[in-house]
Amino acid sequence: MMSRQRRYLPSIGQLAAFEAVQRTGSTTAAARALDLSQGTVSRLVASLETQLGRPLFLRQNKRLLPTPAGIDYARDIAAALDAIERASMRTAADLGGGALSLAILPAFGTRWLAPRLGGFLAAHPGVTINLSTRIRPIDFAAERFDAMIYFGSGDAPDAGHMPLFDERVTACAAPHLLARRPIAAPDDLADLQLFQLETRPRAWDKWFAGQGAAPLPVSGMMFDQFALMIEAAIAGLGVALLPHYIAQAEIAAGRLTPVLEPAVAGTGSYWLAWPMIRETYRPLIALRDWLAAEVLPGDVA
Repeated sequence: MMSRQRRYLPSIGQLAAFEAVQRTGSTTAAARALDLSQGTVSRLVASLETQLGRPLFLRQNKRLLPTPAGIDYARDIAAALDAIERASMRTAADLGGGALSLAILPAFGTRWLAPRLGGFLAAHPGVTINLSTRIRPIDFAAERFDAMIYFGSGDAPDAGHMPLFDERVTACAAPHLLARRPIAAPDDLADLQLFQLETRPRAWDKWFAGQGAAPLPVSGMMFDQFALMIEAAIAGLGVALLPHYIAQAEIAAGRLTPVLEPAVAGTGSYWLAWPMIRETYRPLIALRDWLAAEVLPGDVA
């Protein structure tokens, strides 16, 4: 194995201090975040600059401004520190069966995966799953996860894939909104706010097609997560287009009411994906097998 050059392997203390200063904008704030003295943080950053042979910050009127090289270096170091932290957590949590770092969608994790996860853990008592939420698909080259569950077309680059299920969607509104504004046909939505999700820009067009109607111009609040959209719909601010597995729970609880035909085809599917280097990792194989059994043909999402 090729030996590593000590000059290019700064200490964790140096890297943590540099990343904290770049992130917070000052040695004072970085010192508070790291529970160190300001002088210690300054010395760690200065020693890192000396070791690399170039400045990472410009000192101007007691302010530290990152150089272009410092900005690029910080991006790489933050990713490396994240990877080290996850590897340490995985090792510390390993009960003998292995640990799996899994990136999941927030609503999918809360509403679909979490209620079922006990079955997986009971069947694989030695496996630990560490969950992190991501709104969009991750880049396995940049973020060191063992797998992710994401919404899309099964096209994550340089990854293995297993389809879970197609998304089907149901339009929902608060009962008190529908009592005031009954909806008997798609055109009745014309003057209402139609909530939109950033990751599904064509969702309403597909829903109108599923109702056998031409799409209406969509005007409404934009959200990055379903949780906020649901609360806005419950408050009567507009109509939410939700994955059916989420809509079902809100409808059963009486918080929302379905609008027109429920569970129509959405714009994509849910996928499990993993970096090819983890293809034969035992905890990943266990998760794949469990999901394949858990997702039955005909499941509606």
